[in-house]
Amino acid sequence: MTTAATDNARTARLATMPPPGPGERGEKRGSLPELRNLVKAGTVDTVLLALPDLQGRMKGKRYDAGHFLKRVAHQGAEVCAYTLATDVEMNPVDGFALTSWETGYQDLSVQPDLSTMSLVPWMPRTAVVLGDAVHHDGTPIEIAPRQILHQQLTRLARHGLHAKAGIETEFVLYQGTYAQAEQAGYQGLRPVTAENLDYALDHDPVSDRFLRRLQRALAGAGMPVEAIKTEAGPGQIEVTFPYGQALTACDRHLLFKHAVRTLGTRARLTPTFMAAPETGRANGLHLHVSLWSNGINRLNVPDSDHELSPTGRHAIAGLLAGLPDLGPFYAPNLNSYKRFTPGSFAPTLFTWGHDNRTCAVRVVGRGESLHLEIRVPGADANPYLAMAAVVAAIDYGIEHQIPLSPAQTGNTYRETGTPVPPTLTHALTAFQDSPSARHAFGAEVVEHYAHLARLELDHHRLLVTDTERQRWLAHA
Repeated sequence: MTTAATDNARTARLATMPPPGPGERGEKRGSLPELRNLVKAGTVDTVLLALPDLQGRMKGKRYDAGHFLKRVAHQGAEVCAYTLATDVEMNPVDGFALTSWETGYQDLSVQPDLSTMSLVPWMPRTAVVLGDAVHHDGTPIEIAPRQILHQQLTRLARHGLHAKAGIETEFVLYQGTYAQAEQAGYQGLRPVTAENLDYALDHDPVSDRFLRRLQRALAGAGMPVEAIKTEAGPGQIEVTFPYGQALTACDRHLLFKHAVRTLGTRARLTPTFMAAPETGRANGLHLHVSLWSNGINRLNVPDSDHELSPTGRHAIAGLLAGLPDLGPFYAPNLNSYKRFTPGSFAPTLFTWGHDNRTCAVRVVGRGESLHLEIRVPGADANPYLAMAAVVAAIDYGIEHQIPLSPAQTGNTYRETGTPVPPTLTHALTAFQDSPSARHAFGAEVVEHYAHLARLELDHHRLLVTDTERQRWLAHA
């Protein structure tokens, strides 16, 4: 039975949840009455309450749909706080302020955001509801990825602006299962196709069947894709989603990756979102972003197709000035930095240009469709953190009215300028020493993700790799 104390705690949680930015709830999404009708009709018997973790994966619990409607939808749920304080392998590790052995690895509360409710056709009779992490007194947990993006969207709203975004991501599809890849020591992996099929429309039966299933599943989840194409690398696929609110775009990307992995496993295929799964191959997470107020795109001068407004110019300047200090948010591990190589279509310098794919910020579209394509994040990035870094940098540029350098018109791989951090070590140093990062995100967030980066560095520091043996075994 629900007690008065429980009701009060629930009310406190709801009252202190972070406010969405302008327009963040403008899109039609799921609702509790809709879920109740689906359960009553027998369409849904299981609800996944999912919390986005530090790496951008869904963590949570499966609930009987009736129990979810009766209790969890109103009261929330408890999960161990270590879901937001572990390395990529879910190891309990020391050094996080949120939780530790000293605190007994206490629980945190997950408050369902019922507006995110979505059917997931790749799982029978199942709906997913995303949740927000809160302390037991109802206050938001500031280091939670979804909360971090909430905060940056709210800060941007100080300027009367809200961000719209479309996400374009790449991944590589290998033959065989994850278990088979592990048994083989991740050696000798074979892409589902061996040749360059960039923009190809004659796909092999295995790829065609997977892509059709993925497209149908995403459409059934209310996430129709804008386009799917095979990329230049063997087995590489790019998926582009339509424009929408920035938070919604990240929520949907979380479900998209879950769908890719689930459908891939069922087809005995191994998809990977590694930034550099092989030498010379790069998977990006390109964020297409524009700034709006009162239904008007504020990046361009009114009645102009390509001329940037002062807001647009300051936004780009902020990206070029702010992103160098935020590497752990868009390139979170050692492998992330092996993507930033000349001629890879991944940037190596913080530059901008009109329709220039060698730049970190590419200005594309015209008129009302003018937007910024931020090409720095890799496919391994947590979408909430990568988007938060972009919004924070834009906010920084607008707040300080930073002047914009001239656009690059040629091959920026041959230019000089502010480099993309070459390693995670460089990125970590810039991040934890950055006054602007601490001002935008707060010391608690910076310390939490700096520690996560240090854990990744420590994990690799003493490992002997196959590459080292190949280079030195016979020569040392």
